[in-house]
Amino acid sequence: MNHQKMKSMTTLLLIFSIFTLPIFLTRTEAEYIYHVCPNTTTFTPNSTFQSNLNRLFSTLSSNANRSTGFYNASVQTPNNAVYGLFLCRGDVVGTDACENCVATATAEAPQRCPIEKQVVIWYDDCMLRYSNESFFSTSAESPRVSLHNTQNITTEQTRFNQVVAASMNEVATEAANDTDKFATKQANFADLITLYTLGQCTQDLSAAACDRCFRDAIARLPICCSGKQGGRVLFPSCNVRYEIYPFYAENATAPEPAPGAPPPPPPPPPPKVKSKTPTSKIVAIAVPISVSVLLFVVGYCCIARRARKKYNQAAADPPSGENDITTVESLQFHFATIQAATRNFSDDHKLGEGGFGQVYKGTLSNGQEVAVKRLSRNSGQGTEEFKNEMVLVAKLQHRNLVRLLGFCLEGEEKILVYEYVLNKSLDCYLFDPEKQGQLDWSRRYKIISGIARGIMYLHEDSRLRIIHRDLKASNILLDGEMHPKISDFGMARIFGVDQTQASTNRIVGTYGYMSPEYAMHGHFSIKSDLYSFGVLVLEIISGKKNSYFFQTNAAEDLMSHAWKLWRDGAPLELLDSCLRDSYSRTEVIRCIHIGLLCVQEDPADRPTMQSVVLMLNSYSVTLPLPQQPAFFLQSRAMGNMLEATLDSAQSISKSSPSVYEGSITEVYPR
Repeated sequence: MNHQKMKSMTTLLLIFSIFTLPIFLTRTEAEYIYHVCPNTTTFTPNSTFQSNLNRLFSTLSSNANRSTGFYNASVQTPNNAVYGLFLCRGDVVGTDACENCVATATAEAPQRCPIEKQVVIWYDDCMLRYSNESFFSTSAESPRVSLHNTQNITTEQTRFNQVVAASMNEVATEAANDTDKFATKQANFADLITLYTLGQCTQDLSAAACDRCFRDAIARLPICCSGKQGGRVLFPSCNVRYEIYPFYAENATAPEPAPGAPPPPPPPPPPKVKSKTPTSKIVAIAVPISVSVLLFVVGYCCIARRARKKYNQAAADPPSGENDITTVESLQFHFATIQAATRNFSDDHKLGEGGFGQVYKGTLSNGQEVAVKRLSRNSGQGTEEFKNEMVLVAKLQHRNLVRLLGFCLEGEEKILVYEYVLNKSLDCYLFDPEKQGQLDWSRRYKIISGIARGIMYLHEDSRLRIIHRDLKASNILLDGEMHPKISDFGMARIFGVDQTQASTNRIVGTYGYMSPEYAMHGHFSIKSDLYSFGVLVLEIISGKKNSYFFQTNAAEDLMSHAWKLWRDGAPLELLDSCLRDSYSRTEVIRCIHIGLLCVQEDPADRPTMQSVVLMLNSYSVTLPLPQQPAFFLQSRAMGNMLEATLDSAQSISKSSPSVYEGSITEVYPR
């Protein structure tokens, strides 16, 4: 009888160990991370759009068991189309975790975003996205979310950051070229510290689009997470993450057998040996093992939960610490390399010339095309200061900024190496009667929006607060798809975190784009850039330079002309005549309104660039009425007097090239 009881107990213990382990090891709840659903585009409850959205949710949920872990679908009826997709993390594909996560996301999305048409919601195991506009096969880097572990790496932070960057770049390259757009990697940082990295794109992206998305995401890691034990950046189209503990199943990306190779033979069955172990010994062994395993699983779950709680979220990516992830050595080019790339600065390779020096097109040995700025030799800046500024400027990475790739500093030579932008500058198209037709209204509106996003990054989102001080059409470059990139930081100033304005005795910039408080008194701030942006917006709309009005018999400038048309109720007369057949009336009037708000005389009346971006993206935002712009109805004599005053100080250029101060930036102490 006792023997029978002991056998029953053994059986129960074994059953208990077998069936309880999956309960602990399988997560049944999807862990919510973040969601974004702007209220700029909404739908009415119980409408056709909501009905289509419910059908989309059903379709996505029913396909959550697909072997790829990715599915996109659309439900379309006239004027009520809805597009959506889900993406499960690569290591949970084919498991209950993927299905549970998608089911949770489609159930919780209507609660978190009840009437919004454009939604992105992230969980630890999956992501759900839907919109009233098609976004399939298109890389999107906004909205973005950055998260970091609150625990710091206590030793060798600089080297740790370098290991993170190298490992993330390898993961990005592998994932972009992977069929499932997913990859993980492990790297040793120290004897007891292993770095785990992960990268994943939505599977509808091309390899090139996925790689671009990764590069933008990886570029944000130093901003949010420098020196942290863990960090991640979430984009709608891709995400990257690193930790010093395994946060994914380590066999998720195990190498597959070569095509055509026979499968490995199954292991031979164990020989049947009759057990002679007493039941009491089985119980004595089974009980401690079961208890130990359960305690281990419970402990692991607690540690993992604690690690996840150590995260802070920063949707706007605020400035992080001062840990440099870019070294001077990694940015420095040899002069011989630059000479070879530009064919010894051949005139055939010259792209332009200005107060800062000359610009050449170059091709590096790896085939990469670059723009090379050979700075004037009259700079009084020291070598170390120049190097430090290069490191700072190189960290400014945004799709609407021209990227600094490096520099050369040998002897008297000071050379900057930038990414090459295919379509030259905006003024080459905007003010050329033969080319301005290539800039239809849709492109011009996207250029205005892109410039605004780039300036907002400089003012608010980058780890440095940058005042550009020389925004104008010739400093806006256009890439192959006519996306704008702000260039030429020769006049830029870096502000401290809490600094709002500064003054200078040397006025630099381009006449017509400078704010009155800067031109007359030397005071500049982020509102100075807003003024320049306002002038630029009015130029893009009208297709005319601000200086055009001084070259004619009109006794006014572009701002005064726009203000008169606005005041008289005829703002559309400002629109470039080549656009009169095809444009959005609402967008044009709104842009003129924003432009006039930016050129108001009192800096306090001008909006911030963050407000401008919101105004451009949301028609539900009510715009304040603009006040009379600065220099309103100035006479030609007054304009000439201002020019003469500035010229006497020998500090300004009235033509397109800007005066170069001999420094890329001037750093203000924090």
